[in-house]
Amino acid sequence: MPGGATVLAAATNPDRVEAPVTVKAYLLCVFASFGGIFFGYDSGYMNGVLGMNFFINLFTGLPIPPAGASQAQKDAFTLPAWQKSLITSILSAGTFFGAIIAGDLADYFGRRITIISGCAIFIVGCVLQTASHGLGLLVAGRIVSGFGVGFISAIIILYMSEIAPRKVRGAIVSGYQFCITIGLLLASCVCYATQNRTDTGSYRIPIAIQFAWALILGIGLFLLPESPRWYVKHGKIDQATHALSRVRGQPQDSTYIQEEIAEIVANHEYETELIPSQSWLGSWLACFSGSFSNPQSNVRRTVLGITLQMMQQWTGVNFIFYFGTTFFNDLGTISNPFLISLITTLVNVCSTPISFWTIERFGRRPLLIYGALGMFICEFIVGIIGVAKPDNDTVTKVQIAFICIYIFFFASTWGPGAWVVIGEIFPIPIRARGVGLSTSSNWFWNCIISVITPYMVGTDQGNLGSRVFFIWGSTCVICFLYAYFLIWETKGLTLEQVDRMMEECGSPRKSAGWQPHSTFAAEMGLTGDGKLPVTTHEKVGHGEVAPGAGGVTHSEAV
Repeated sequence: MPGGATVLAAATNPDRVEAPVTVKAYLLCVFASFGGIFFGYDSGYMNGVLGMNFFINLFTGLPIPPAGASQAQKDAFTLPAWQKSLITSILSAGTFFGAIIAGDLADYFGRRITIISGCAIFIVGCVLQTASHGLGLLVAGRIVSGFGVGFISAIIILYMSEIAPRKVRGAIVSGYQFCITIGLLLASCVCYATQNRTDTGSYRIPIAIQFAWALILGIGLFLLPESPRWYVKHGKIDQATHALSRVRGQPQDSTYIQEEIAEIVANHEYETELIPSQSWLGSWLACFSGSFSNPQSNVRRTVLGITLQMMQQWTGVNFIFYFGTTFFNDLGTISNPFLISLITTLVNVCSTPISFWTIERFGRRPLLIYGALGMFICEFIVGIIGVAKPDNDTVTKVQIAFICIYIFFFASTWGPGAWVVIGEIFPIPIRARGVGLSTSSNWFWNCIISVITPYMVGTDQGNLGSRVFFIWGSTCVICFLYAYFLIWETKGLTLEQVDRMMEECGSPRKSAGWQPHSTFAAEMGLTGDGKLPVTTHEKVGHGEVAPGAGGVTHSEAV
């Protein structure tokens, strides 16, 4: 605290740099993953709405086909590809910009306040969408909601990664992906229930339900503490200690809390020496500093985060969740495409919890490598048999079975794994912006896929049909190679230890064998009796480094 030295107990044993996990701490972290509901529900409900008879009639003016309509009449009764593309992709466009902006806001105002602001913006977008009776207002509402979802999706990952204990961090962040699948399932259930309504309630009810998710998350986050690492970044050690004691379920004067705070402070000082406080533009440029040939440089980490989220979208899974209903309908052999979409979504939900155990048992690298392998095998099978025997009921059933297996592989590996990794690879000075850029990449490619897919598979456009799976299979081959050569193993490490591992390993392929052997606190000023005096860090704050000190006062004894 200003005017005197704050003395933190510091650990020399790398196994003593984090407090034990308590039930309270676990539940606090788990609640934050509720933000995934936004992503999943908002992505999923439009899949159903685009196939509703009333919605198509309202937005195109085409008459609803009678009971005995021919297949040609049914094929003609559909939204134009450009409308599907616009309605679906405009949300991702708003989310792309929202995620980038959120990085700045999270650094300045805090992680928690940024997420709550995202909830408020999302509610405004929901109001506009619910009130819509035509394309213009619906599109405007979706782009506003997109900004809110961008805030939430980027900073929730950052917040959870910073407060979650290392031993269960992968499982907790995987909970975010699980909530995405829950959102998709809820959207499918609601759309299934309202699909046959002949009034505006058919699409307004699925939209309006989203108010509940915003209220639950926004109100709940008022009761959660701010990220201790954000407080450390701003030189507020006492507040950081208080926040950490809440998320770890330990008293503030606990040795565990003191040792963990000391390690976070020491790591921040070390990173600040490498990336000194800069202007707004300089802080963005810091994300791209260093040599690309250096595996642990900022530019390599940033590019890794951006391309990892790109690869997650390249798996093609959102093709099923965005356009599955219309795709199954276009096959012509499915009597109830809404039910098939509901089944694929249910597979997604049931498969994701497997990752809670596997991501901590086997690690990040194996999940992403073998997940990509399983996906590309399934997708090539779907493509081959669909092209070999089109319009065959038995083949279609086999295709659906392999699509479900493909979704299983995604949901238990790449779905949660990509989110876990981007929350772990960035150092404190660029973490908020790094996660924001990575998340915006997810939404950028989400947008691109939303734009081009209707033209690829629409019966009035490319009409690729089952051949589209050759494209997704090929991109999953790229995902397999990407994971093998570029993904680091971060299982069981604190965020500070991840920094050290990336410095010392030299190659992601060697990272699984790395073990922590020292602490930042020991190297940045640990005294003879195990104390770390911190004075200048609090006085300077906001990431500024005191001249000649690096923010940590060195002394012989306390």
